[in-house]
Amino acid sequence: MNFLDMLRNAERQNGSMLCVGLDPEPARFPSTLKGDASRIYDFCAAIVDATTDLVSAFKPQIAYFAAHRAEDQLERLMAHMRRAAPGVPIILDAKRGDIGSTAEQYAKEAFERYGADAVTLSPFMGFDSIQPYLKYHGKGVFLLCRTSNPGGDDFQNQRLSDVAGEPLLYEHIAKLAQGPWNLNGQLGLVVGATYPAEIERVRTCAPTVPLLIPGVGAQGGDALATVKAGWRDDGPIIVNSSRAILYASSGADFAQAARQEAMKTRATLQAARA
Repeated sequence: MNFLDMLRNAERQNGSMLCVGLDPEPARFPSTLKGDASRIYDFCAAIVDATTDLVSAFKPQIAYFAAHRAEDQLERLMAHMRRAAPGVPIILDAKRGDIGSTAEQYAKEAFERYGADAVTLSPFMGFDSIQPYLKYHGKGVFLLCRTSNPGGDDFQNQRLSDVAGEPLLYEHIAKLAQGPWNLNGQLGLVVGATYPAEIERVRTCAPTVPLLIPGVGAQGGDALATVKAGWRDDGPIIVNSSRAILYASSGADFAQAARQEAMKTRATLQAARA
């Protein structure tokens, strides 16, 4: 089953467009785990177990593991997710972007070492930096397009030339992902929930590719506006929430609190679609 099939099945089975982002910060762990980087796996696995029936995807952020020398824990977590939630796709949030020969190694890392179903990439070095990932048929590839950080305006929101009517850079990326770069139907786009008007413009340029939308929750993105701007019958969205769910409680009930927050977010998203 390819990534898009997994995504649609998980969305349908769990009644969800919610993705739980796994960004473990030991300093924010509950009191029994707090400050202990060796317990990253335990914390994340508990969150996964509490939310497997509520999500359409999980998204571990590789930097939060690598910063604590916890890549081995990420490998264990990936294996655990495949056992505990075999129908839920895993998006490795790596945001890689490098020349072809190096990209081949990063692709091997994402899809062979970690066994991810999809990965996030920067497209700004061009198609040859994306192509090695597309050799893994059935895997998903999400290109940074219109990101939620304020500095995204520095490049993404600039026109390609001074000629009136020329597209903005992020619109150009969206058109490439919908069209000539999407050789095997593997591409999606990352767009921030903090810019719903831009999400709608991206969706106009790329009507059918999946959109990975971070920024709902702690970053302040509006769930209703996000769904209205991005969701289409033939264009799925994956709405990511990380900190609001992971750190819903600092007590021993952290996993149950995460579940309650995930249920609330899922319900909000589904109501917006309805």
